[in-house]
Amino acid sequence: MLFIVPTPIGNLKDITLRALEALKEVDAVFCEDTRRTLNLLNHYAIQKKLFRYNEHDERSLAGAMAWLRSGKSAALVTDGGSPCISDPGRKLVALARQTGLKVTVLPGPSAVIAAAAGSGLPADSFIFLGFLPRSRGKIIRALKASFILNKTVILFESPHRLKKFLAMAREEFGPGLTAVVAREISKIYEEWVGGAIDDTIAKIEAAGEVKGEVVVLLRPPEKDDEDEEEDEAETEVHRRATEAEEAEEQGIS
Repeated sequence: MLFIVPTPIGNLKDITLRALEALKEVDAVFCEDTRRTLNLLNHYAIQKKLFRYNEHDERSLAGAMAWLRSGKSAALVTDGGSPCISDPGRKLVALARQTGLKVTVLPGPSAVIAAAAGSGLPADSFIFLGFLPRSRGKIIRALKASFILNKTVILFESPHRLKKFLAMAREEFGPGLTAVVAREISKIYEEWVGGAIDDTIAKIEAAGEVKGEVVVLLRPPEKDDEDEEEDEAETEVHRRATEAEEAEEQGIS
C-alpha cells in the first residue's frame, strides 16, 4: 500500500496527526532527499527505513514498485508540501494504480493553497502553472492563455529570476496587472508583497536580493464583453501557433 503524505513546507508543526500516524506505521518512506526527511522524522522521534525516490530514474521507480509489490507499505513524501504537485510522485502513483496497488492520499500542507488563501485575490477558482518554461515566448503564451479565462494565476518562480519575470510580465501585460509575491511561506522570514504590478516591482527592488522559496500570483484586470470576444479570437491564434511550434519541434511537417 502506498500513502501519499504531505509534509511541512517550512514550519515543522504544520503536519497532520494522520500524516504522523502514517509515517509511524509504514514499512518505509520514499523521499526526495533523505537528509531533509530524516530531519522531519527525528523531530517527531520516528525511526523508519528511508529510500531516495528519483522520478527520472527508471531503476528508482522499479525499486519502489518492487517494494510495494512485495506486500510492504510505504509513504511517499517530498522535501515539503504535497507530492505530485510540481514535485516527484506522479509516475509512481500512476503505475501503482495501473497495477492494482492501493493508493491512499492524505490532505495537508500546500504552498499553492496557502498562497491562494493569503493573497487577497479571488481564489474561488484559479489556474496553477507550476514552474514555467525558460523560453520567454512560451512563458508569454502560457500567461496569455491563462489570463483569457480572467482568473488568478499561481506559479512558482526561482528567487534569482523573480525580478526578471515580473519586469517581463509588466512589459507584456501592462500596469493593470495585479501581482502578489509570497516568499518563505510558514517560515521565520515569511513575506508578502502585493498590489499593482508597478508597486510590487518597486518593493521587490527596494528589498534587494531575493532569497528563499517564492510563489507568484497574478491577476489580470477585469474585462468587458468586447474584450472577452477579442481574447477568444486571440486564443485561437495562439493555439494554432503553439500546435505549429510543437509539430516543428517533433519534426512533423
